[in-house]
Amino acid sequence: MLFVNPRSGGGKAERAALATEARSRGIEVVLLGAGDSLTALARAAAADGADAFGMAGGDGSLAVVATVAIAHELPFVCVPAGTRNHFALDLGVDRHDIVGSLDAFGNAFERRIDVGEVNGRVFLNNVSLGIYGDAVRQSGYREAKARTLLQTAAEVLGPSGAASDLQLTDDGGRGYRDPAVVLVSNNPYALDRPFFTGRRLTLESGRLGIVVLERPRADEPPGRAWTATSVEVAAPAAVDAGIDGEAVELTPPLRFGARPGALRVRVARA
Repeated sequence: MLFVNPRSGGGKAERAALATEARSRGIEVVLLGAGDSLTALARAAAADGADAFGMAGGDGSLAVVATVAIAHELPFVCVPAGTRNHFALDLGVDRHDIVGSLDAFGNAFERRIDVGEVNGRVFLNNVSLGIYGDAVRQSGYREAKARTLLQTAAEVLGPSGAASDLQLTDDGGRGYRDPAVVLVSNNPYALDRPFFTGRRLTLESGRLGIVVLERPRADEPPGRAWTATSVEVAAPAAVDAGIDGEAVELTPPLRFGARPGALRVRVARA
């Protein structure tokens, strides 16, 4: 079964006639409408005997369907019909061949990959707190991401920036209070040259990647990156976050964990 968000990526699925192509391959298609609960639809499909799930949409939608797939031990297919398709990139799916990705429902390569979890919610890419977490809640984010992020950075890092009061401790015992950015990812991003591409080199390390960027201080290094199987972030009140690019409010403490090999994924052999 393939779930399709026809509005995602500016209508990529519709332009590629994805629903028609899927049905011609014997794949049942569910087109999402305004107000539909993707979680409820996926759970109903699993209960009705679906034997594989696919999602054509943004990374946030992918995580919703993947969560149900994990619960029912179903294989999952990523169809890159979103705007950025970060998960597809790191998974090894050709982001420019939407129709070709449907071959993963047939004679495909299957493996298990990790997912991350925060307070019981699955994420495939990352959870961002601070600048990015604030930015995804602004109305202009979807249309002009770079500009909004820069504007938010200026506001948060400027002298009038509101304190977030996030607190966490790294693997060496150093504490961080009120950092500008906290990024927790499902497997670490490559941060060193020659691999500084904003990609994860593996989705199977069984570890989270944690990046902390401090507010500018003359006597402190700007931040640090490390890996761990779990991490906890404290805060005095609800925290605005970006989970796989979706704006979410989380209740502290924020407990992050890695779930090694939790998701069965299928990728077209081509």
